[in-house]
Amino acid sequence: MTNTYSEVWDLDVFFEGGSASPEFAAHLKAAGAEIEQFKKEVESWQPADHESEGSRLEGLVAMFDKAARKVRQAGAFVSCLDAQNTNDKKAGQLKAAVTELSASLQTALTIFDKKLSSFSDSVWSELVQHGLLQELRFVLTERRERAAERLSGKEESVINALSVDGYHGWGQMYDLLVGNTKINFNGESLSVGQAANKLSNPDRSVRKEVFAQWEKAWGENEEAFAKTLNHLAGFRLNVYKLRGWEDVLKEPLDINRMKKETLEAMWEVISDNKEPFVQFLHRKSKLLGLEKLSWYDLDAPIGSTESKMSYQEGADFIVDNFERFGKENADFARMAFENNWIEAEDRPGKAPGGFHTFFPESSQSRIFMTYSGTPSNVSTLAHELGHGFHTYAMRDLHLLNRNYAMNVAETSSTFAEMIVSDASVKNAKTKEEKLSLLEDKIQRSVALLMNIHSRFLFETKFYEERKEGVVTTERLGELMKKAQSEAYGGALEEYHPLFWASKLHFFITGVPFYNFPYTFGYLFSLGIYALAQEEGKGYEEKYIALLKDSASMTVEDLAQKHLNVDLTQKDFWEKAVRMCVEDVEEFIALTEE
Repeated sequence: MTNTYSEVWDLDVFFEGGSASPEFAAHLKAAGAEIEQFKKEVESWQPADHESEGSRLEGLVAMFDKAARKVRQAGAFVSCLDAQNTNDKKAGQLKAAVTELSASLQTALTIFDKKLSSFSDSVWSELVQHGLLQELRFVLTERRERAAERLSGKEESVINALSVDGYHGWGQMYDLLVGNTKINFNGESLSVGQAANKLSNPDRSVRKEVFAQWEKAWGENEEAFAKTLNHLAGFRLNVYKLRGWEDVLKEPLDINRMKKETLEAMWEVISDNKEPFVQFLHRKSKLLGLEKLSWYDLDAPIGSTESKMSYQEGADFIVDNFERFGKENADFARMAFENNWIEAEDRPGKAPGGFHTFFPESSQSRIFMTYSGTPSNVSTLAHELGHGFHTYAMRDLHLLNRNYAMNVAETSSTFAEMIVSDASVKNAKTKEEKLSLLEDKIQRSVALLMNIHSRFLFETKFYEERKEGVVTTERLGELMKKAQSEAYGGALEEYHPLFWASKLHFFITGVPFYNFPYTFGYLFSLGIYALAQEEGKGYEEKYIALLKDSASMTVEDLAQKHLNVDLTQKDFWEKAVRMCVEDVEEFIALTEE
């Protein structure tokens, strides 16, 4: 008999009692002590420009590893608490406490990095030839080089300290505002996540009304959202100015270990290939009996097919199709379902969206989403399991060699999503069902090549204008609408000018420009997926090798080593986008009559 998987995750295995857990309070205290000890040792360290410093450096790295594991364990726990119940006020307080711990650890790391940069190139080259330091050569050298581009250790420490109540404080303000945002629909008060699911309702009158209430809800607090966004950007820009960084893309590109030429080549190819997706949107509008689509029609299903899966059916479908690609991927997913690593229940009070987080001290993942049985939900679940498999593949590596950048992180997740969405289309029992599933698959291309593009265009322009002063609420709406019109090729009748307020990604303090890495990961994964299809199960070993290398080299080197391609050239991106266009061509052909 098939197992019945729980739709509620197990957090008690980490710290029993949720936000009131005494065990977690003790953990936070222990983490603080570990950080203080590391900071004390780093501050007292006076590195001699000599190879003999190797053992001391290894000792400091070991201390960092211990402290960082505790902080990340705490961060994962509070993010889960906060997401599962937005009314948990204690979780919000704990999140602030973890933010302070993270800032304190970052301060110690800033001093550590600055001292790494004090070694001469010749001595450093010798130091990283042996033992643990050789294993960590890429990431330590990267930290050393970045430190040389920053302010003094003391100045950077001040910035980190001020960021707790400044930069990160504004990010937490956004979380608070979102937690209190309710969308009223038919006399029911919906959470943001529940309302978002209704935007894929087959009844246009439902979508239209939900969207009207959605806009109204975000509009009621738009001044607060605008102030929050302006202060976040202002803090970031002032830090850049102090460091002498003129290009706002410098930090996000550095974080993603990616050249600007690669980013430009990717966007250029996407911009040159918008027409097929515009045609798809026009064809979809006709199939829905509309002159032109509006924003709230983008996720509308085609036809009347009831292609829904229970949570159990969705889980089995994912595991079965992962199995066709490779045993380890399937075994990981099965383990996640069987051990209650996933929070999927559709209930009030949950945060919107989905995410994966990792508990390093426990070597376990947790996945958050709201599951209602749609093909899109199944894809999202596969997507987050892909993130989980990435961390699982790297489980035996040193913590410092597991810090993969966001663009590469999205590769594994999108790869898993592709396996499931392709299988869904191929397994369709009727033409109507195939169209519905194919459309759902194309929607991901539309999201990543159009929606994400609009976010990048908006954020780039917003930062340009923010350099000159505060950007008004009205202007934010204008910039958003213009970016959406450009990114969607003018294909929509009504846009979403308050998208800048409703999208969490614009307010995340951990990573600037939380947009283009998604598109990179999507297209990069298509190249990997093509190889996997050619080689079958035998490719999994090569795939795991790529994932293991994903945090210890630039994306250009990763692609050259494992795919034998040059990402700064347009060829790779054109082939990847072409795979997306083929889906559109099949959809257009199937709907010709």
